[in-house]
Amino acid sequence: MFTQFREIIDPLSTHLAAVFGRPGLALHGGTGVRARRGLVEAFQRGDGPPFFVLSLKAGGTGLNLTAASHVIHFDRWWNPAVENQATDRAFRIGQRRNVVVHKFITSGTIEEKIDRLISEKNDLAKDLLEDGREVKLTELSDEDLLDLVRLDITRAGV
Repeated sequence: MFTQFREIIDPLSTHLAAVFGRPGLALHGGTGVRARRGLVEAFQRGDGPPFFVLSLKAGGTGLNLTAASHVIHFDRWWNPAVENQATDRAFRIGQRRNVVVHKFITSGTIEEKIDRLISEKNDLAKDLLEDGREVKLTELSDEDLLDLVRLDITRAGV
């Protein structure tokens, strides 16, 4: 489970320990390198802890978590690349399981707005890189370039 907030890691860990009936693991920016390595090794064991709660920034790079069968984004991050990088911790060489990715979104909250923003960013990237072909901004026509950056006041709510 990934979260962007260090402060929620302990309450999440406590709740999940009650659900699973045994403790799990937690990793955040204050976790030392040696301890970090030990936590990952413990999680990767077949009899390892049932869950791992990680801060998005501390857990988003340099980890192989192929023992994971679920990746949960407890709260959304503005940058889809950061979330994707965290999700990729489970999709590493040696992964033998299907991995299900869950993204918690509460209606009417900032998470819903972040989700919409991420979706729009992904759509824009898809439009620019459609069919695996990279579109170079320098090759766009003047009209296409203006369309890309033009403010749509009907959608912007101005």
